[in-house]
Amino acid sequence: MSLLILGIESSCDETGVALVRADGSAVPRLLAHALHSQIEMHQAYGGVVPELASRDHIRRVLPLTEAVLHETGLRLDAVDVVAYTRGPGLAGALLVGAGVACALGAALDIPVLGVHHLEGHLLSPFLSSDPPEFPFIALLVSGGHTQLMRVDGVGRYAILGETIDDAAGEAFDKSAKLMGLGYPGGPALSRLAEQGDAKAFKLPRPLLHSGDLDFSFAGLKTAVLTQAKKLGDELAARKADLAASTQAAIVEVLVKKTLAALDQSGMRRVVVAGGVGANRLLREQLNAACAKRQVRVHYPELALCTDNGAMIAMAAAMRLQSGQQQANRDYAFDVKPRWPLDAICT
Repeated sequence: MSLLILGIESSCDETGVALVRADGSAVPRLLAHALHSQIEMHQAYGGVVPELASRDHIRRVLPLTEAVLHETGLRLDAVDVVAYTRGPGLAGALLVGAGVACALGAALDIPVLGVHHLEGHLLSPFLSSDPPEFPFIALLVSGGHTQLMRVDGVGRYAILGETIDDAAGEAFDKSAKLMGLGYPGGPALSRLAEQGDAKAFKLPRPLLHSGDLDFSFAGLKTAVLTQAKKLGDELAARKADLAASTQAAIVEVLVKKTLAALDQSGMRRVVVAGGVGANRLLREQLNAACAKRQVRVHYPELALCTDNGAMIAMAAAMRLQSGQQQANRDYAFDVKPRWPLDAICT
């Protein structure tokens, strides 16, 4: 049976809406997606302001919905299921998406489905032109989350290692802030790093030789702060070198831990998902290392690495197709700002 799924993402500072078609016999197809980023609005404050984020989601979600319907030539009453991000994320922002989704569901008398934001990222490479096949090792590097897991199917996730303090994305953002690079810090640091010498500063690679698959980047952030203070007035002239050295330290840990997970599991396929998955150096080094081992690497399309409605619609479609979950007509919604991914594992 064919299902048309409308996905709504509103967990933080991007409003995303998408339409995905699931016919039960193949990987669901993305028909259209629209995205609005709040970066420009939050730049003045140096970070996300939750109240402003929520208010902006209210303004954007319905026009974006109209945009994807217009692009596909479909009517709203053609939608079979409305999926939305239930968590984790900012409570107020999540409530906007959940409220709109459940209101649409009630008005159309169709079921709704709350989706885990990180599962959306995890399954987003299935939206690419080269989708993976189960099983695989996944490196999930999204915002405040850095995790390695074994993925045997939809909902069948075993966490092998995760961050015990700052995640990779936080290390990028916080280090960028220490260098005065503004918001959003991670992409700014990566761009600046292309002009610098990655060997200029000897920065730590936390837990690189720990013997497990956990991550810790808080010590790296402290080392960057110490180095910035040592440079003093020279920081402006050496900022690109410090950015390059910081990025090199983060990427080396991510790559070597991922290779260790492959060695321990015997897997021949790896998926990288989440915003940090767009990092050019990470892709280059992981691709090169995996090519030597004849391991396939899969990524989301670059445009779908950040938060987006397409990954929410895709995760819902794959859950419904696999029988892992049923959509329902209970429109009394709630959200889960803190929701560990292993809570949805089978």
